[in-house]
Amino acid sequence: MASNIKILLVDDNPMVLGMLQQALGALGEVTVANDAADALLKAVEEVPDVLISDYRMPGMDGRQLLEKLKSRPATAGIAVILMASKADISERLSMQDPIEDYLEKPFFLKDATHKIKRVVDRIALEKMSKAASSDGVLRGSLSQMNVIDLVQSLEMGRKSCLLTMTKADDKCEIYFSQGQAKHAVYGPITGDEAVFKVLRWTEGNFQIDFNGKSSQETTTLNTQGLLMEGLRLLDEAQRDAAAEGEDVLLDS
Repeated sequence: MASNIKILLVDDNPMVLGMLQQALGALGEVTVANDAADALLKAVEEVPDVLISDYRMPGMDGRQLLEKLKSRPATAGIAVILMASKADISERLSMQDPIEDYLEKPFFLKDATHKIKRVVDRIALEKMSKAASSDGVLRGSLSQMNVIDLVQSLEMGRKSCLLTMTKADDKCEIYFSQGQAKHAVYGPITGDEAVFKVLRWTEGNFQIDFNGKSSQETTTLNTQGLLMEGLRLLDEAQRDAAAEGEDVLLDS
């Protein structure tokens, strides 16, 4: 989906590096480095959108790599995700650090990929926003970014806008304020149920009007709540589907 996103993946463990590289291949263009020094050179040569780095590595560690990148104007805007143990996160790392997110090791590959995808989707939406037409409206296809990805990205980006989605004769409008879905309309249906109706859409078109506003508030759940309940309903409806393949637990 987000093939225009450049990801730099850094880990001194070849197994973790290889499995993450394969898992993230669908999210963007992945470059790998097996130590922080090599990663620094690659980041300076071609600035990535996202850096995913192990924290504990021989020589320069992930924290030092982060500090060097953030000190350079050309690389200061890179979104950083650090892979670290629970002890390192609680004892050595701080949310005051300019870090997008953490992956607590050990982690399941599927969970890590999902977490990284949310960051990648937000960055992809930001890139698309910059390329929006002069009328302030961003237009796209749900084959590029489906409804769940769009809603999560608008929440993470704390966007205020009107998201309109169409598929054949069906249309849904969701108004956001600072990333929170406040009002939704799907034909005669409003509120939470209107959002639930379209979460399964992967085809059709969308447009985001960053000037779109509404004073109505018909949803009862926040954006995360809507997604969680909507996904629960989807899982319930698809509970007889074939089970997904086994997951993989990764550690350093």
